[in-house]
Amino acid sequence: MDARNHLVLETSAVAENVGVVRLCAAAFAAQGPFSVAEVEEIKVAVSEAATNVVLHAYPDGAGAIRLRGWLREDTVEFWVEDDGVGIADLAAARARASENPERMGMGFAFMESFMHEVAVESGAGQGTRVRMVKKAEEARAQAHGSA
Repeated sequence: MDARNHLVLETSAVAENVGVVRLCAAAFAAQGPFSVAEVEEIKVAVSEAATNVVLHAYPDGAGAIRLRGWLREDTVEFWVEDDGVGIADLAAARARASENPERMGMGFAFMESFMHEVAVESGAGQGTRVRMVKKAEEARAQAHGSA
């Protein structure tokens, strides 16, 4: 199904721009049939992915965060991408984040909790793409005959 709207944003991978990415994702999703609570969940998920770019993708210098979005009839899909160092072992990276007392290590847990699909594509030296999809609650209820 074709998107009725799309978004492309690229900004410097600095902490100050995580809020820019977060608000841009929220404003974009708010054009769809999402409740205020669902938009808040989307904001958290996208913010966590963008924060991971700032913290991990470019240890030796400047880089970019790319946010891509597609708004369809009852879903929104976001990609948060970077061209950074990548993640050689996703399972190990998740475990290390959880064991680091300086970080909560909850980024992936929040993304998976608040979005209906989360997929991560990455490899050492290849950058990272986090793909997240959210379907509107109203649409899910109608599909299951409870609306």
